[in-house]
Amino acid sequence: MEPIEERSDSRRKFLSANPAKVFAALSDPSRIARWWGPAGFTNTIHKFEFTPGGSWVLTMHGPDGKNYPNESRFTRIVVDQLFEIEHLDGHHFTLTIELDRQGEGTEVRWCQTFDTVEHYKRISEFVAAANDQNLERLAAEVQRGMSAV
Repeated sequence: MEPIEERSDSRRKFLSANPAKVFAALSDPSRIARWWGPAGFTNTIHKFEFTPGGSWVLTMHGPDGKNYPNESRFTRIVVDQLFEIEHLDGHHFTLTIELDRQGEGTEVRWCQTFDTVEHYKRISEFVAAANDQNLERLAAEVQRGMSAV
């Protein structure tokens, strides 16, 4: 198998919130619907079985007016530490989001791994931009949740 580093997009972002606050935005389907995906996308979540082996089915509504059905399976979940899915349709990948407490905040480590280097290289520019936007949207949702308290 090809090295993971050559077929993955990895990002890090520091959020001024503890891991529990960040995890809350990852584990609540109404909140994840607000931030999931690149800028301009909205989501309708049809199924969200937040447990290892559970199904996650959603439709992403693009700014281009098109609908993008998505199906994933939760593979690993560790409360306040880890969120991992296997994306099953379209582009096959694993997304691992790790939360590491850093003082009063959290470093979010985001790693999206594709099956082959060729597949990743074909879409790597889009993936890099989309993942940056995802992290920005996650940060905004975490702040929104903290303001609501």
